[in-house]
Amino acid sequence: MVAGGGEKEKVEPDTTTTTKNDEFFWSYTDEPHASRRRQILSEYPQIRQLFGPDHWSLLKVTLVVSLQLWTAVYLHRARWSKILMVAYFFGSFLNHNLFLAIHELSHNLAFSKPLYNRWLGIFANLPIGVPMSVTFQKYHLEHHRYQGVDGIDTDIPTLTEARIITNIVTKSIWVLFQLFFYAFRPLLVNPKRPGKWEFLNFAIQISLDVCMIYFWGSRSFGYLILSTFVGGGMHPMAGHFISEHYVFNKKEGQETYSYYGPLNVMAWHVGYHNEHHDFPRIAGSKLHKVRAIAPEYYENLESYKSWSQVIYCYVADKSMGPFSRMKRKPSTKNT
Repeated sequence: MVAGGGEKEKVEPDTTTTTKNDEFFWSYTDEPHASRRRQILSEYPQIRQLFGPDHWSLLKVTLVVSLQLWTAVYLHRARWSKILMVAYFFGSFLNHNLFLAIHELSHNLAFSKPLYNRWLGIFANLPIGVPMSVTFQKYHLEHHRYQGVDGIDTDIPTLTEARIITNIVTKSIWVLFQLFFYAFRPLLVNPKRPGKWEFLNFAIQISLDVCMIYFWGSRSFGYLILSTFVGGGMHPMAGHFISEHYVFNKKEGQETYSYYGPLNVMAWHVGYHNEHHDFPRIAGSKLHKVRAIAPEYYENLESYKSWSQVIYCYVADKSMGPFSRMKRKPSTKNT
């Protein structure tokens, strides 16, 4: 893992230390992005011109959804070994791309009208196999507004996760099944009553799943589910789950990290994560322009060039684990 902008020393996993974290890293200041956003906009007001949707989003989502559904139908008579291989090396990239498209749409970055973004999110959800688009938006926007706030930001692992997942074996299992933790954690930490849009998302998704099984069989549906599962586990694309906010170097006090590697092309440029949290109203395809306009705000921040190496370092480093996250206490304004 290469850290920082410019010439920075390599960060290798500490596999020899016996130090064991037993608590989260606590911050007693506000999250850093709002203040940095104000500073950057005061110095570079032209960045406001980047605000707004990416009008290519509809075409990109439609192409990926069509390709993935066609692949599922094509594989309806294939051997399970072939289905698993295609799912890992091909379908996983497509479904993870759609998951990150849903992330983009949760910020209303395809259309000016939120309603259109919500419908496109439900459409992008179809090959993923499990209804999640509408619920994801609810929790993700809180992750931005209340980053690290205990009991609100469900991106942070629970205390139970942190106490159980303490070694290479348990961390490997956690990474492999991390989508399940992301899916069920909100129900425990910050449960919300589902609304009509969740039920609509559920009805449309289950209808597609049933049609897939009825007309093309369990193998086509199995391909979609496998693509989602393997793409969110021990997979290069899934490295962003760890790279975005896990603290590898607590001395720096940094709680958000960017990735500037080639997989950004497939990932809606979510790797520009500091830039994204600073300016969530800028589409991913334009975030590189933020760094180009205001380089002095980002070049000295630690960053990554390999999501795969982030996963390896997380699993192999004995000092890393679910506790390696920055948290802050709820304040009056939070509640």
